[in-house]
Amino acid sequence: MKREMGPNQMKIDALPARASLTAGQIVLGNIDYDERATMRAWEDFLADEQKCARDPVHPSHVRSLIHDSWYRSVTGGINAQGIEAPLSSDRDEIEYLTRANAELLSAARRSFASLGQLLQGTGAMLVLADSDGVLIDAIGDKKTLHDGMDIHLGIGGKWNEDAVGTNGIGTALWTGEPTFVHAAEHFCAGIKSWTCAGAPIRDPLDGKIIGVVDLSGYSPIFRPHNTALVAATARQIEKALAEQQQEQRTRLLEAFISSAPSYRRKDGLVIVDHRGRAIFCNNVPNGDTTDMMDGPMEPGRGRWLMNLPASGSDADLAKALPAHLRSCHVTPLKLDGDLRGAALVFPSVPIVSSAMTISREGNKHLQTAAEMIVGESEKLLAAIDVASRVARSNGVTSLLIEGETGVGKELFARLVHAGSRRTENDPFVAMNCGAITKELFGSELFGHVAGAFTGASREGKPGVFEMANGGVLSLDEIGELPLEIQPFLLRVLEERVVHRIGDSRGRPVDVRLVASTNRDLKQEVAAGRFRSDLYYRIGAVSIQVPALRERGDDVLLLIEHFNRRIAALAGNEPLGFSNDALDALLAYRWPGNVRELKNLVERLHILARGSTIELQDLPGEIGAGNRNDIAMHSNHPAAMLEAPVCTFEDAERQAIKNALTAENGNLSKVALRLGISRPTLYRKLGQYGIRRGFL
Repeated sequence: MKREMGPNQMKIDALPARASLTAGQIVLGNIDYDERATMRAWEDFLADEQKCARDPVHPSHVRSLIHDSWYRSVTGGINAQGIEAPLSSDRDEIEYLTRANAELLSAARRSFASLGQLLQGTGAMLVLADSDGVLIDAIGDKKTLHDGMDIHLGIGGKWNEDAVGTNGIGTALWTGEPTFVHAAEHFCAGIKSWTCAGAPIRDPLDGKIIGVVDLSGYSPIFRPHNTALVAATARQIEKALAEQQQEQRTRLLEAFISSAPSYRRKDGLVIVDHRGRAIFCNNVPNGDTTDMMDGPMEPGRGRWLMNLPASGSDADLAKALPAHLRSCHVTPLKLDGDLRGAALVFPSVPIVSSAMTISREGNKHLQTAAEMIVGESEKLLAAIDVASRVARSNGVTSLLIEGETGVGKELFARLVHAGSRRTENDPFVAMNCGAITKELFGSELFGHVAGAFTGASREGKPGVFEMANGGVLSLDEIGELPLEIQPFLLRVLEERVVHRIGDSRGRPVDVRLVASTNRDLKQEVAAGRFRSDLYYRIGAVSIQVPALRERGDDVLLLIEHFNRRIAALAGNEPLGFSNDALDALLAYRWPGNVRELKNLVERLHILARGSTIELQDLPGEIGAGNRNDIAMHSNHPAAMLEAPVCTFEDAERQAIKNALTAENGNLSKVALRLGISRPTLYRKLGQYGIRRGFL
């Protein structure tokens, strides 16, 4: 039986069919495929997509995999009447894709070469796509390859579900499993005359999907075993990738041996490849590297550890190391003149005394406390450095922290406590001098005995100095300390002995004092409100914590930090921020500093109407400056008409470049500025062939 094919029909005699099936039906795996019924289901879905999305029961003749993908396509804004996939024909972008996927192309070369000739005259083509669904190679029947370009099924075509809806390549990427999509099951009308079967390709080292191999052609080429064919081809490519990786692993080890003669067998060693993933681990110590101790195959193997810099210099490599790996020695490893990996060597640790163990534990606590202070500005890092030195020093018994209200002075006090700890139970006691009445200062600081004064406790009470014995006492807003109490505080600091009110017996105390203030104590001394001898006693070492307006892009880091923390506590997704909103937040003066910023993010999580914060969502005092800029720009329509008209992709590419320039290549800040995640940013960089080093 033969019929003429329409755009959404097939030759019935070209495929095996059961006698009991009516015309237009075939067997797809374990289900009966009916072309007309599937088309009607698709049309019904588009006619009332919201009802179909709410209805968990899909039509019996439409697979759940296809129904779910249709829903993703609709909600993703895919045009159901689309006739082709997006296509990049830019030579530079194609060249970048080829370089970025050189390993995948090399691994697929043997399989594609053997299958290419066999597909001639079959009406089928075999394509290779990267992890974003962009085609990077295609072979097979010449006529089919030619016809495939009508729907952009060729090199440079983008076939993930976000670009073209339900199809063999994109749906295989989404599900992570071998998948076929046949004829009317496609979401876009223009590709419903095609059939395709795709299978994901996984990196043998870490199991991540790095590409898809797909068999495509007009619908008559469908066979139930097409999926098995592409799955077998994907496994062959993965096997070739494993062989390539093993060869590279061997060469990098040889390069390390030739470049590191002082390496000792007891030292810990990690070799990372050009992507910063661990490919060899030996004697890796616990502690700083526990994050990579639970990987597959061997401890840490396959774990991503760092981004290798383009330059490959020792200095740049050291900077690229994450904080928990800074204790190692790093050596660049080059193959054929190109940086292809690095060796991280952890010197073996000799047996140490208990005092050294305590010191190392203190450093661990110090590092944890330092990581709680979010920021990368020079002034902030300088303040952290001074506080860390004080914490590690046994000779400094008092420290003065100066800074405006809300800058986070207590975090620095806790950092000093963390680095000073000799035992787990060393106390940290904080007292706000601005919250104590003048009459109670002496009692709160030094304590009192029973009946020392009217209202005194019957049992007596220790003061904060005694409670902080062996640890750190933080006196916040010390500028509020009454002048008549200041001599007594100075005496305690000098003699290291405290006398409770009403008691002649002295009590020795071992306390490190961290005083903080938002006042200028030098001016207070000049005005006679603060004793100069006490000032010079507590201010022998001082730290100036910078105001938030002086910390530049730390605003973005803090927004991301609080945004993710608040979202996690509430069980929600983090908010996104538009470019205009971020610009306004950067331009704002932040009189309340970090405390004000944190409160703002909490407010936005409660009051935001959508998932993205726009300029109009910000309080008036923050968004006013940027709104004025926008208004001024809108008052000059001629200037807007002069701007060149470009495609959406051109605009997106330029926006990424502008953000990279503004953030000096810092990808975390770029992603925050653009309101996208880091993985999405990486895909966009690959899609548009943009490299961080283009600046």
